Amino acid sequence: MYHPRKNNFIYRFFSWYIEFIIKKDFTSFHYNAIETKEDTSILILANHFSWWDGFFIFYINKKLFKKQFHVLINAENYNKVGFLKYLGAFAAEGGGKDIIGMLSYASKLLDDKNNLVLIFPQGKLHSNHVKNITFEKGVMQIIKSSQKRLNIVFSATFVDYFSKRKPTIQTYLQNWDSEEYMSLQLLKSAYNKHYDQSVVKQTQITE
Repeated sequence: MYHPRKNNFIYRFFSWYIEFIIKKDFTSFHYNAIETKEDTSILILANHFSWWDGFFIFYINKKLFKKQFHVLINAENYNKVGFLKYLGAFAAEGGGKDIIGMLSYASKLLDDKNNLVLIFPQGKLHSNHVKNITFEKGVMQIIKSSQKRLNIVFSATFVDYFSKRKPTIQTYLQNWDSEEYMSLQLLKSAYNKHYDQSVVKQTQITE
């Protein structure tokens, strides 16, 4: 599998650059602050509709959670966008055993309280206007293989222009207290409830 790489100079530069381009290309970026347990890792499940999505959560982590950032991406983006590997990106190089190894690696990341792991359950890019977020099976395997000492955070992000030339970003975060007997269907249902509630809040915004 493709692992993250460490280079402090590259990390610091792109950490600054991501904040710079978000402020440059968007009118504003709003998100609600939530509290998480300091002695546990964070798994963020987020909708996936744009090239920006990982950078949005990277920015939120930098400002709010302050954990070691990791994100699961596909092999094409890992090789195509060279600097992502220095920002905590990891990917399965091939299929079969490599995917199993990647899922195991993600689980072990979540066993470290200093880590945050971002996963896009949809697996692929979808419109920002979809009514239901699909979940790939690998998400559940990652959770079940971990020691389960983690905060699961739901994230739903929307982009609107309103009266501005540049768009506004709005991210809705929610801590989810997982059930003892968790299933993929339960996780998907809970996330989509948060997503639906976030859509309602977003449509109520006016200028």
